[in-house]
Amino acid sequence: MANRGRLFVISGPAGAGKTEIVKKLIERHPDVRLSVSCTTRAPRPGEVDGVNYHFVSEERFRQLVDEDAFYEWAHVHQNHYGTLKATVQKELGEGRDLILEIDVQGCLQVMAQDETVTGIFVCPPSRENLEQRLRHRGTETEESIRVRLNNVASEVAEAYKYHYVIIHQDWSDVPNALEIAAEEVYTIIAARRLERDMRRDFLDRLSASLKA
Repeated sequence: MANRGRLFVISGPAGAGKTEIVKKLIERHPDVRLSVSCTTRAPRPGEVDGVNYHFVSEERFRQLVDEDAFYEWAHVHQNHYGTLKATVQKELGEGRDLILEIDVQGCLQVMAQDETVTGIFVCPPSRENLEQRLRHRGTETEESIRVRLNNVASEVAEAYKYHYVIIHQDWSDVPNALEIAAEEVYTIIAARRLERDMRRDFLDRLSASLKA
């Protein structure tokens, strides 16, 4: 019988590189999956229901909120997004380890509801590096950069509530910083698979056989 999977929630300031880290992690380690969120936005060309997102109507989303069906949910850019408890639990029950990449508040909500969830916080190496990353995106206005940087202090203050902290180094100083960060996350996942409680069934069987 396969061990039950674990849920790993990853967050950090915008520009810290968490999306790139998760993408690299899953690319290198197909035994880890990305949790599929639920959304009210329309599918984009090429997106598949149940693969990219679970696409639902506004009415259905509100119904799910009333049913307390989400670990966390938010209203972003005129659409709703949420993490369905049933979807996550089904995957975990089948022995799959899942990554959930969401914002800081969402991560804290998930961790508050389930003590078995592992929280991983991704940090930039410095304020200056974070600002540089935001500018290199080419999608941020000066005002949005200022707002994001102002929010970082409160987000980093929440990092003390997480189990692990990954420092995504400056690529100009550490050219393979992305690969290093992705492997550090996988090291956390691998270590949790070796915890005593994940080996309890095996230990019980071994102990019983030795007493026979």
